[in-house]
Amino acid sequence: MNKEKLKILNRDMMKYLAIGLMFAGHLVSWPKLIAHPDDTLAASRLPLWMLIIEEAALFCPPVMFFFIADGYKYSRDRKKYALRLLVLACVTQLFDWFVFLERYGWRSFNVIFTLLFGLLSIMAWESKLRCWQRTALVILCVAATILLFTDWLLFGVLFILALHIFRDRPKIRFIVYMSLTLMHNTINLLALKGNVPPLTTALSFLGGIIAMTAAYLCMTVFYNGKKGKHPVFAKWFFYAFYPVHYIIIYLFSKI
Repeated sequence: MNKEKLKILNRDMMKYLAIGLMFAGHLVSWPKLIAHPDDTLAASRLPLWMLIIEEAALFCPPVMFFFIADGYKYSRDRKKYALRLLVLACVTQLFDWFVFLERYGWRSFNVIFTLLFGLLSIMAWESKLRCWQRTALVILCVAATILLFTDWLLFGVLFILALHIFRDRPKIRFIVYMSLTLMHNTINLLALKGNVPPLTTALSFLGGIIAMTAAYLCMTVFYNGKKGKHPVFAKWFFYAFYPVHYIIIYLFSKI
């Protein structure tokens, strides 16, 4: 089969698919988290059909990691790109604190900060500094996600950097991507082990791997590298949707 015939998804279609799955996953899990702020495993005790939807939402983060790496390559002004992410991260954090302050406290920061540090890590890696200096800056970006306790912590930065560095070496990129995927889901598995039913534990582990592998296939097999029909609208829609979806789900949880 001609591989070009498989490339049926443009950039905006990929993002709409990703945030649609994310929104569905958050819609079934976040109300539980909001209602039970002291229960650290509340989302793991969802009914089976809800748990499947929640795990499918893991399709979204790798897609966003991919487009951060892609954005670095094609952005005309990378500093403005980073500034937009910083503003979005700060605005989103207000919504995050409003919804999850009781559960996570002040020191938990949203995933947009992870995307920002991922972009900064690429900028550091591609700078003209010496190798040890570039490496040190990347380590600082990773450390910042840990200190701020951002969503996806160090894994987000590592995914973004790997997708960038091995862009032209698909076999190595796949191996690194899948290795990070297995590491991430194994850590989540260890956190669940013994605290939730075995079926839930297995589904969470396998569901996460399947969703993240599907994301990789979409990024590498089905993505055609083209913009959508309305790139300007899509750009600002994606920026606005993430913080706004906090309030939509919060209101839904109060019904």
